[in-house]
Formats: sequence, C-alpha cells, structure tokens
Amino acid sequence: MERTKKLVAYFSCGGITARAAQKIADAAGADLFEIAPAVRYTAADLDWTDKNSRSTIEMKDPNSRPAIAEPVENMAQYDTVVLAFPLWWGQAPRLIETFVEAHDLSGKTVLPFCTSASSGYGRTGEILAALTDESVNWLEGARFPAGTAAAEMAEWLAQKGLVPYVAE
Repeated sequence: MERTKKLVAYFSCGGITARAAQKIADAAGADLFEIAPAVRYTAADLDWTDKNSRSTIEMKDPNSRPAIAEPVENMAQYDTVVLAFPLWWGQAPRLIETFVEAHDLSGKTVLPFCTSASSGYGRTGEILAALTDESVNWLEGARFPAGTAAAEMAEWLAQKGLVPYVAE
C-alpha cells in the first residue's frame, strides 16, 4: 500500500462528529483539523425546528457560504482528505461547502462521512463533488451513528483502500 499523507477535517457542534473524526484519524494515522465557523453556532442557531434559525436559513439557501475561522495550512502536503460532518437537512452543512471551495483539492482523494442518528447519506457526496473539478477523486462516503466503534470505522477505511486490513 502506497504511503500517503492524510488529513481528517471535521465540523462538529455537539461533539459526536469530533469523536468519530478522532477515531478515523487514529485509524488512518492522519492529521486532525477542526473546521470551525468564524462565528460559532449557538443552540438557538442550531434549532432546526425554527424556520428563522441560522442553520435553517443557511440550509435553505444553496448559495450560503458561512465563513470558516481559518483554512488548513499547507493543504498541498496532503494526498487524502477525509471530511467529517453532521448531516443537516439530508446533506453536509453549508460550512463544509465553504471549506471545499476554500481549499485546492486538485489531485487529492477525498472521502466524506457524516454522523446522523437516522438520516441516510443521500446525495451528499454528489453535492460536494460538484464543487470541485474532475481531478479530485471523490470516494463514496458513509453515515455513522453516534457510538460507532473504532474497529468498524477502521474496517471502512480499509475497504476504501486508505489503511491496510488488520486481522482481528
């Protein structure tokens, strides 16, 4: 297996995605980067039942691009980027679209995954891939519920060819 430099970039509001991203980074031997919004989300911002909440307004507008606090330094050093995020309205939060558009992913392999209690992965990968050119190798992503075991995530990475299989 070819050695590559990997990054796990994640956005998390409640800690579930952060814990999942840490498991993936540990399994992949990857660097870990938090995709932080320039303005953090409050509980009121995340109230999906409020049609006037920040997250609802952002997700209703396909052109919304909330600012990120800071970009990844030296993205060029990475061959593989694993993107982790909670699922909002059946897709990645607009902040992830900001992240994808703010970084040159040309020639990289990108593997997205989301955390969600019930919603499926849906068209998330297609939506994100459409933001880049054809030089980016988007792998089919997956959804993980809270509490997914590290071994299950490592097995998923092995299936994607990002880590060697380890016999248990």
